Amino acid sequence: MKTISTIDDVQTLLAEHRYVTDRTLAVSIYLAATLGRPLFLEGEAGVGKTEVAKVLAAGLGRRLIRLQCYEGLDVNHAVYEWNYAKQILHIRLAEAQAGEHERARIEREIFGPEFLIKRPLLQAIDDADGAPAVLLIDEIDRADEEFEAFLLELLSDFQVTVPEIGTFTAATPPLVVLTSNRTREVHDALKRRCLYHWIDYPDVAREARIVESKVPGVGHRLALEAAALVASLRSDSFYKHPGVAETIDWAAALVALGKTALDERAVSETIGCLLKYQEDVAKAKDTALGARVERAQKVASQA
Repeated sequence: MKTISTIDDVQTLLAEHRYVTDRTLAVSIYLAATLGRPLFLEGEAGVGKTEVAKVLAAGLGRRLIRLQCYEGLDVNHAVYEWNYAKQILHIRLAEAQAGEHERARIEREIFGPEFLIKRPLLQAIDDADGAPAVLLIDEIDRADEEFEAFLLELLSDFQVTVPEIGTFTAATPPLVVLTSNRTREVHDALKRRCLYHWIDYPDVAREARIVESKVPGVGHRLALEAAALVASLRSDSFYKHPGVAETIDWAAALVALGKTALDERAVSETIGCLLKYQEDVAKAKDTALGARVERAQKVASQA
């Protein structure tokens, strides 16, 4: 299992796993790993927040444990719950073999560790094998404020108490990465527990490098033109701007069509890879798409 000793180590790890970014993110990751603090990543959808945790897990040789947040997420789905079907089966078998006088013993048995279903947060804390995991708490802004309050306590002590069994405490706290698309504001108390980093859309040159690292067979010219056109879309008032993930998908689609450079027809036919709402698609096609393609080609030629 690898370790992080310097900022250069982080940059090397990210580069080895084709994650193209700037030094500021590497500094934030280094500090989070060195200080043992959760890393809170915020930014628009599709800019690579989730990918940071995946790359860290792969690069450090650690297990990735992911908790996908959603409205109504509770302790039973995030921390632990009991295997009720297994408990009932055990009760019936035990009563058939031992009779009613063994009821107290049976009740103790069914609340043992073998009947406990560990959900992501408990899995990350109960590192019985001694290897800390990378815990990804994805899209925390989708969870309820009540869950935020519980998470606040968990990230302070890295321990969970199961009344019937006892307290699970992390021997070595996991490397925690929280992400938010900022669909709502996350409570300040939770942010104060974390190191904060905003991941913005990359500039044209860096997005082109990202595309080249992720899309086999894409040429440098096509990558630059695609990144330039996406940048122009983001500068316009669409309902939902395309993220880096959409740029990668679009570039892959263009390569699949045998394109080595942009043209208006190819952009029109594949615009659904970038824009996911009909109103946005119609607006892009109706507002001088050809001129937009020409500007992207000009920007790419000057890059």
